[in-house]
Amino acid sequence: MVAAIGTLMVDTYATSYYGRRRAVKDSAAVKGEEAGVVPVHTHGHSHGSVTLESGETEQLRHRVISQVLELGIIVHSVIIGIALGASQSPNTIKPLIAALSFHQFFEGIGFGGCITQAKFNARAVAIMVTFFSLTTPIGIVIGIGITNVYSETSPTALIVQGVFNSASAGILIYMALVDLLAADFMSPKMQSNSKLRLWANAALLLGAGCMSLLAKWA
Repeated sequence: MVAAIGTLMVDTYATSYYGRRRAVKDSAAVKGEEAGVVPVHTHGHSHGSVTLESGETEQLRHRVISQVLELGIIVHSVIIGIALGASQSPNTIKPLIAALSFHQFFEGIGFGGCITQAKFNARAVAIMVTFFSLTTPIGIVIGIGITNVYSETSPTALIVQGVFNSASAGILIYMALVDLLAADFMSPKMQSNSKLRLWANAALLLGAGCMSLLAKWA
């Protein structure tokens, strides 16, 4: 719960920061326009500005969502990697790899969709994808390195895992419900199509059920 509330605060402040920065740029552009030649087609220019502002606001939200979502995924993936790397039993490792591959695959699809909607430049996309790809392997390397001194049942290990897992869970639950599902389910397209709503709800329940089954192996 603390992680979810903290994510809300980060989400709010990040959106406010980017909004103020964009407002400063818009103000500078307006001053430059006033100092130059005033456009003749004022009516058309006005409508274009409104459309552009709406599109920029939506893009801003997608960028904040992508960055906060990656923060939660990084914390989650590193802890998973450490647990996998420190495991010494093949009976534990094999099903864990299968479960994590399934989990990371769909997590990557969701994250990739957010990055695509945010329309980052090529460099930013490469950096974010690289972090997503390397966090679990880095965690595995750390887990292998501390195998001799790491005990899954020790109080310290259990506390650290519990804190990090709960933090990542709070971040991901907030992002999934507030920024991803709510945005899609409350969109005009979804609200005006009852058949689409039915299929979307069925797919959501089916997906949640399939992810819950991973607890049997992970």
